[in-house]
Amino acid sequence: MSNDPLLQPYQLKHLTLRNRIMITSHEPAYPEDGMPKDRYRAYHVERARAGVALTMTAGSASVARDSPPVFNNILAWKDEVVGHMRKLTDACHDEGCAVMIQLTHLGRRTRWDKADWLPVVSPSHEREASHRAFPKRMEDWDIARIIEDYAQAAERMQAAGLDGVEIQAYGHLMDQFWSPLTNSLDGPYGGDLANRLRFTFDVLGAIRERCGEKFILGVRYTGDEDLPGGLTRADGMAISHALKDSGLVDFLNVVKGHIDTDAGLTDVIPIQGMRNAPHLDFAGEIRAATQFPTFHAAKIPDVATARHAIASGKLDMVGMTRAHIADPHLVRKVIEGREDDIRPCVGANYCLDRIYQGGMALCLHNPSTGRELEQPHLIAPAPKPKRITVIGAGPAGMEAARVAAERGHVVTVFEAADQPGGQIRLTALQERRREMASIIAWRMEQCEKRGVTFRFNTYAEAADVLDTDPDEVLIATGGLPDTEVLDAGNDLVVSTWDILSGDVRPGREVLVYDDAGDNAGLQAADVISASGARVEIVTPDRSFAPEVMAMNLVPYMRSLQARDTRFTVSWRLKSVRRQGNQLSCTLGSDYGDFSRERLVDQVVVNHGTLPLEDLYFTLKPLSRNLGAVDYEALATGGDQALAPNPEGRFRLFRLGDAVAARNTHAAIYDALRLTRDL
Repeated sequence: MSNDPLLQPYQLKHLTLRNRIMITSHEPAYPEDGMPKDRYRAYHVERARAGVALTMTAGSASVARDSPPVFNNILAWKDEVVGHMRKLTDACHDEGCAVMIQLTHLGRRTRWDKADWLPVVSPSHEREASHRAFPKRMEDWDIARIIEDYAQAAERMQAAGLDGVEIQAYGHLMDQFWSPLTNSLDGPYGGDLANRLRFTFDVLGAIRERCGEKFILGVRYTGDEDLPGGLTRADGMAISHALKDSGLVDFLNVVKGHIDTDAGLTDVIPIQGMRNAPHLDFAGEIRAATQFPTFHAAKIPDVATARHAIASGKLDMVGMTRAHIADPHLVRKVIEGREDDIRPCVGANYCLDRIYQGGMALCLHNPSTGRELEQPHLIAPAPKPKRITVIGAGPAGMEAARVAAERGHVVTVFEAADQPGGQIRLTALQERRREMASIIAWRMEQCEKRGVTFRFNTYAEAADVLDTDPDEVLIATGGLPDTEVLDAGNDLVVSTWDILSGDVRPGREVLVYDDAGDNAGLQAADVISASGARVEIVTPDRSFAPEVMAMNLVPYMRSLQARDTRFTVSWRLKSVRRQGNQLSCTLGSDYGDFSRERLVDQVVVNHGTLPLEDLYFTLKPLSRNLGAVDYEALATGGDQALAPNPEGRFRLFRLGDAVAARNTHAAIYDALRLTRDL
């Protein structure tokens, strides 16, 4: 038996949870046709097998046809869900892990033009900013049928063998009834707080009547909307006591804030650069006041914080959801005393931001998450050790070295700089993105444990590579900024890298031309504006920074809007020329023969990178495959068997930005799926 607070069992009603770590409800958007099939099941079973006590599926599963998901959620209103959830639940139970699901009606947090084009419903006509739908104010028959929808959905989950359900009550229909901002009904479901809670207790009562006392039932809710005119901390405390005193629920799962805007959502689910566990003390106050089982999750990315949450008595169960997206084997590593091997969550929020743009959840630096079937998390040893040489120690090169070493190969890495990191070193210089450095630090530690040889301060040439007598050569040299994008005046601009590295000081009147739409453009604008400069961000896109996505955009906006910053969309920088001591910029349009002029003293261009590929082309004729990649084998798993030059000395491959400008996930995914089959 361990004395670790995290590893102590917890008794929730009749259910014994094997430790204090849970995965809170979230929707990775892996369902197929609204059903949790093989991909969804594999994702949860991986984490169950590694030791998590409770996995909470869905975030949230829809209980009704008129609650169409805005991204790929489970449809709990369909009878066919029972069989799929049964398979998932049985598989997790076989691994000793409890399973619950979060149920919801989205209310106004959806759109009328989804699925069956049914009216959006809510207790008022107030539109939600994020999804832009004006709802129908609910009638008595809407309320009655949705109460029944909840009860039927819970009954389906009980039939599937789940241990319980959690009702979602922040931002969705349930707490749209609670909040005075979104409930304009008259009694019995509107007016004072007791009336506004009536819908919740009617739903809970219906579920209890249908599913019985032994089925575990909880609520995940906001204890403080942190919004003028909304639910206050005092309201949240009253709601907490009311839920406990009702006798209808078995646990409280507490959050703080509101999610009707990108900014509000980001405060509820903080990202990198924001404070860890910002709402933990608040959840602890709820637990202390109610003396009732209390769960919580909000940027608790590391074991030390989670352990404190339990040891201090603030929580009964601690949610480490994004941490398990980054490393599904987190609990196993804690049990085995290998906490230093846990792949860290860096808070990049690539997972959630992709969901909100219609993709499936992917971890920025664990490409196996969501791809458990195609890219297993465990790396199989190679049948025969090889000598593998990697050029470049950025994210692609470091991942290639890690995977190759884990397979048992002899690995040598050349790096021109004095330390690993590549572009991540540059992006992590800024405080808000400092957590990104852990992507490299973790890989460096894993490589050192496996005996990888690093040759820093070495700008590798062909002779250096040949001296290692390699079987495989992986070129991960990255790229350099491309600023040759103007009709005239390319010699007068600087790159975002120049600004971020400190090689060029910010001007006083600066135009940032962002034609890539990624973090580099906004990071440079942030650095420049922080110096006191006046900044205009210009992009030819119809929205700025589309690659940054919603939640990651929030901290930038909070900084940039507080300073002297302008945002100009749908204009293209055509040329720059000197005008005295300043630079005259001509902006053109893709929409017609229009132009505008700007007079500034500095122009910063963000237009991606061009591959550093000289070494690759030097080595190419010496390789067996002449650099060719079998894309079918790469995509489906299998050996790279192409050998148009059988007399060649090695096989040669490029990775990441050495191929073309992409992102960190693409670079690491390149490296993983290629190297695991070498």
